[in-house]
Amino acid sequence: MNPEPDSAVSIDDSPSERIADAVARFGEQIVAERAASLLMGGNEGDEFLLYVGGRHAQGVLDGAPPLYWPEVWGARALTFAWDESATSAVHRGLGDQAWRVREMCARVCFMRRLPETEALIALLADEVARVRAAAARALAEIGDVSLTEALTALLQDPEKEVRRAGHDAMVRIAKRAGNAR
Repeated sequence: MNPEPDSAVSIDDSPSERIADAVARFGEQIVAERAASLLMGGNEGDEFLLYVGGRHAQGVLDGAPPLYWPEVWGARALTFAWDESATSAVHRGLGDQAWRVREMCARVCFMRRLPETEALIALLADEVARVRAAAARALAEIGDVSLTEALTALLQDPEKEVRRAGHDAMVRIAKRAGNAR
Protein backbone atom coordinates (compact mmCIF):
# COMPACT_ATOMS: atom_id res chain seq x y z
CA MET A 1 0.00 0.00 0.00
CA ASN A 2 1.59 3.26 -1.11
CA PRO A 3 1.20 6.49 0.86
CA GLU A 4 -1.53 8.80 -0.28
CA PRO A 5 -0.34 11.32 -2.90
CA ASP A 6 -1.13 14.18 -0.50
CA SER A 7 0.74 12.50 2.38
CA ALA A 8 2.85 14.92 4.40
CA VAL A 9 5.61 12.32 4.79
CA SER A 10 8.66 12.49 2.55
CA ILE A 11 9.90 8.93 2.99
CA ASP A 12 13.30 9.61 1.46
CA ASP A 13 14.22 12.35 3.93
CA SER A 14 16.64 11.55 6.74
CA PRO A 15 15.18 10.34 10.04
CA SER A 16 15.93 13.69 11.67
CA GLU A 17 14.13 15.56 8.89
CA ARG A 18 11.10 13.24 9.01
CA ILE A 19 10.84 13.51 12.80
CA ALA A 20 11.23 17.31 12.60
CA ASP A 21 8.34 17.33 10.11
CA ALA A 22 6.26 15.17 12.44
CA VAL A 23 7.03 17.49 15.36
CA ALA A 24 6.03 20.51 13.26
CA ARG A 25 2.77 18.80 12.39
CA PHE A 26 1.78 17.13 15.68
CA GLY A 27 3.97 18.70 18.39
CA GLU A 28 6.94 17.18 20.18
CA GLN A 29 4.99 15.67 23.06
CA ILE A 30 2.59 13.83 20.74
CA VAL A 31 5.43 12.54 18.56
CA ALA A 32 7.34 11.33 21.62
CA GLU A 33 4.24 9.65 23.05
CA ARG A 34 3.50 7.90 19.75
CA ALA A 35 7.14 6.87 19.36
CA ALA A 36 7.06 5.41 22.88
CA SER A 37 3.89 3.55 21.94
CA LEU A 38 5.66 2.01 18.94
CA LEU A 39 8.57 1.06 21.17
CA MET A 40 6.10 -0.75 23.43
CA GLY A 41 4.60 -2.62 20.46
CA GLY A 42 1.66 -0.30 19.81
CA ASN A 43 0.15 0.49 16.43
CA GLU A 44 0.32 4.19 15.61
CA GLY A 45 -0.95 3.91 12.05
CA ASP A 46 0.62 3.85 8.63
CA GLU A 47 1.39 7.55 8.34
CA PHE A 48 3.25 7.73 11.65
CA LEU A 49 5.17 4.58 10.75
CA LEU A 50 6.31 6.36 7.58
CA TYR A 51 7.47 9.35 9.62
CA VAL A 52 9.64 7.21 11.87
CA GLY A 53 10.73 4.53 9.39
CA GLY A 54 10.77 6.24 6.01
CA ARG A 55 11.29 4.09 2.92
CA HIS A 56 11.94 1.01 5.08
CA ALA A 57 8.54 1.48 6.72
CA GLN A 58 6.99 1.61 3.27
CA GLY A 59 8.44 -1.85 2.70
CA VAL A 60 6.73 -3.09 5.87
CA LEU A 61 3.46 -1.49 4.79
CA ASP A 62 3.86 -3.22 1.42
CA GLY A 63 4.11 -6.61 3.12
CA ALA A 64 7.67 -7.13 4.37
CA PRO A 65 7.76 -8.69 7.84
CA PRO A 66 7.96 -5.95 10.47
CA LEU A 67 10.12 -8.03 12.84
CA TYR A 68 11.39 -5.54 15.46
CA TRP A 69 11.68 -2.53 13.14
CA PRO A 70 8.71 -0.46 14.38
CA GLU A 71 10.10 -0.70 17.92
CA VAL A 72 13.56 0.35 16.71
CA TRP A 73 12.08 3.26 14.77
CA GLY A 74 10.06 4.33 17.78
CA ALA A 75 13.19 4.34 19.94
CA ARG A 76 15.19 6.19 17.27
CA ALA A 77 12.48 8.85 17.04
CA LEU A 78 12.99 9.49 20.76
CA THR A 79 16.53 10.65 20.01
CA PHE A 80 14.96 13.49 18.00
CA ALA A 81 11.74 14.20 19.92
CA TRP A 82 11.39 13.76 23.66
CA ASP A 83 8.89 13.83 26.47
CA GLU A 84 9.51 12.46 29.97
CA SER A 85 6.48 10.20 29.56
CA ALA A 86 8.60 8.04 27.22
CA THR A 87 11.05 7.10 29.99
CA SER A 88 9.28 3.89 31.00
CA ALA A 89 9.13 2.69 27.38
CA VAL A 90 12.88 3.21 27.04
CA HIS A 91 13.47 1.35 30.31
CA ARG A 92 11.45 -1.58 29.04
CA GLY A 93 13.22 -1.46 25.68
CA LEU A 94 16.60 -1.90 27.35
CA GLY A 95 15.48 -5.46 28.11
CA ASP A 96 13.88 -6.21 24.75
CA GLN A 97 14.64 -9.55 23.12
CA ALA A 98 15.74 -7.82 19.89
CA TRP A 99 19.30 -6.52 20.16
CA ARG A 100 18.61 -3.59 17.83
CA VAL A 101 15.93 -2.35 20.21
CA ARG A 102 18.27 -2.69 23.21
CA GLU A 103 21.00 -0.82 21.32
CA MET A 104 18.71 2.01 20.26
CA CYS A 105 17.30 2.37 23.78
CA ALA A 106 20.86 2.65 25.12
CA ARG A 107 21.38 5.42 22.56
CA VAL A 108 18.26 7.16 23.84
CA CYS A 109 19.68 6.91 27.37
CA PHE A 110 22.88 8.53 26.07
CA MET A 111 21.07 11.32 24.23
CA ARG A 112 18.53 12.02 26.99
CA ARG A 113 20.87 11.32 29.91
CA LEU A 114 18.38 8.89 31.40
CA PRO A 115 19.47 7.50 34.78
CA GLU A 116 19.19 3.85 33.77
CA THR A 117 22.47 2.84 35.38
CA GLU A 118 21.48 -0.67 36.51
CA ALA A 119 19.95 -1.67 33.18
CA LEU A 120 22.92 -0.24 31.27
CA ILE A 121 25.43 -2.05 33.50
CA ALA A 122 23.59 -5.29 32.70
CA LEU A 123 23.95 -4.50 28.98
CA LEU A 124 27.75 -4.31 29.35
CA ALA A 125 27.57 -8.13 29.28
CA ASP A 126 25.15 -8.32 26.35
CA GLU A 127 25.85 -10.97 23.72
CA VAL A 128 25.94 -8.30 20.98
CA ALA A 129 28.98 -6.02 20.75
CA ARG A 130 26.99 -3.03 19.46
CA VAL A 131 24.74 -3.20 22.52
CA ARG A 132 27.74 -3.39 24.88
CA ALA A 133 29.32 -0.37 23.19
CA ALA A 134 26.10 1.65 23.26
CA ALA A 135 25.67 0.86 26.96
CA ALA A 136 29.22 2.03 27.70
CA ARG A 137 28.63 5.30 25.83
CA ALA A 138 25.42 5.90 27.76
CA LEU A 139 27.12 5.16 31.07
CA ALA A 140 29.80 7.70 30.16
CA GLU A 141 27.06 10.34 30.18
CA ILE A 142 25.29 9.35 33.38
CA GLY A 143 27.81 7.35 35.38
CA ASP A 144 30.39 8.14 38.00
CA VAL A 145 33.69 6.66 39.15
CA SER A 146 31.86 3.79 40.86
CA LEU A 147 31.52 2.28 37.37
CA THR A 148 35.28 2.02 36.82
CA GLU A 149 35.43 -1.70 37.58
CA ALA A 150 32.55 -2.57 35.25
CA LEU A 151 33.99 -0.43 32.45
CA THR A 152 37.53 -1.74 32.99
CA ALA A 153 36.24 -5.24 32.16
CA LEU A 154 35.35 -3.94 28.69
CA LEU A 155 39.03 -3.27 27.97
CA GLN A 156 39.41 -7.06 27.56
CA ASP A 157 36.41 -7.40 25.22
CA PRO A 158 37.12 -9.30 21.99
CA GLU A 159 35.54 -6.49 19.96
CA LYS A 160 37.60 -3.37 19.28
CA GLU A 161 34.51 -1.12 19.21
CA VAL A 162 33.58 -2.25 22.72
CA ARG A 163 37.11 -1.80 24.05
CA ARG A 164 37.19 1.72 22.63
CA ALA A 165 33.76 2.60 24.05
CA GLY A 166 34.78 1.29 27.48
CA HIS A 167 38.00 3.29 27.45
CA ASP A 168 36.29 6.45 26.26
CA ALA A 169 33.61 6.07 28.94
CA MET A 170 36.24 5.76 31.67
CA VAL A 171 38.07 8.84 30.39
CA ARG A 172 34.86 10.86 30.20
CA ILE A 173 33.79 9.88 33.71
CA ALA A 174 37.26 10.61 35.10
CA LYS A 175 37.29 14.06 33.49
CA ARG A 176 33.86 14.84 34.88
CA ALA A 177 34.95 13.63 38.33
CA GLY A 178 38.05 15.82 38.11
CA ASN A 179 35.95 18.86 37.22
CA ALA A 180 33.59 18.19 40.12
CA ARG A 181 36.34 18.65 42.69
